[in-house]
Amino acid sequence: MSFKVAAFYKFARLPHCQTLQPLLLAAMHRHDIRGIIVMAHEGLNGTIAGQDSAVDAALREVHDITGLTDVDVKYSLSAEMPFKRIKVRLKQEIVTIGDVAADPTETVGTYVEPSEWNALISDPDVILLDTRNNFEVGIGTFAGAINPQTESFSDFPDFVREKLEANKSARIAMFCTGGIRCEKASSFMKKEGFENVFHLKGGILKYLEVVPEKESRWSGACFVFDERVAVEQGLKVSDFTMCHGCTHPVSAQDRKSEKYEKGVCCPHCADSLTPEQFASNRERQRQVELAKQTGLRHLGPVA
Repeated sequence: MSFKVAAFYKFARLPHCQTLQPLLLAAMHRHDIRGIIVMAHEGLNGTIAGQDSAVDAALREVHDITGLTDVDVKYSLSAEMPFKRIKVRLKQEIVTIGDVAADPTETVGTYVEPSEWNALISDPDVILLDTRNNFEVGIGTFAGAINPQTESFSDFPDFVREKLEANKSARIAMFCTGGIRCEKASSFMKKEGFENVFHLKGGILKYLEVVPEKESRWSGACFVFDERVAVEQGLKVSDFTMCHGCTHPVSAQDRKSEKYEKGVCCPHCADSLTPEQFASNRERQRQVELAKQTGLRHLGPVA
């Protein structure tokens, strides 16, 4: 059995999103859907998983409840259910860039189809910019891309103002996981006076889906925000796990390290965890193993 995974977003006016939240949550429960949907006055952003027909039905309900059309959806498959439960959350932004002028419903950069991306980034005069966070860039990116070294997306405006101010007339090509961060980032940059901003339509996920491996300029894996951890060319699940000590993706090589302890720590956090954190993580892992032995699934604390 495999599960259909749908990642979707839409920037649009949703002034009454708080009244839509319980309706969406009920709809997801009706179709036995798991995942997370974030709603804000600027739109919605979600990744859900379930049986093939159930996901299709759930997306129809998203349309009916919100009234949004042309929602950007990307599909993939997972051998196991990649989420523990369903959450529908209300936030200030569907992707948080912070208190800056950035509204993709007003202005946004130029979309570049995956089939045209290689030609654009082959131009030596183009500045190639990865808008994702540092740990994501660390497991895969396009060759030659600038890593802004951000810990969160809200750090991105400071990077632009400090490092790119002199490049406002240059051609800048940016990319992210599914396209949503680039829409926000390109809107911000356009309002800051950057003239030629381009972004990969559908993000890395769409590129890995449609661009043949022999033509791909991508190197490594792409982090995804569910229990698959990362995918690679063709959207195949990559060999990464998640460290429960620091939530960093852990490669097969990392798991060979003496600093790796399953469910407890990895080379990225082993030297920084306190004795109390080690003890807590080990107890959590013990509970996970006990749950496996009894045929149950450990869900952790209820959010």
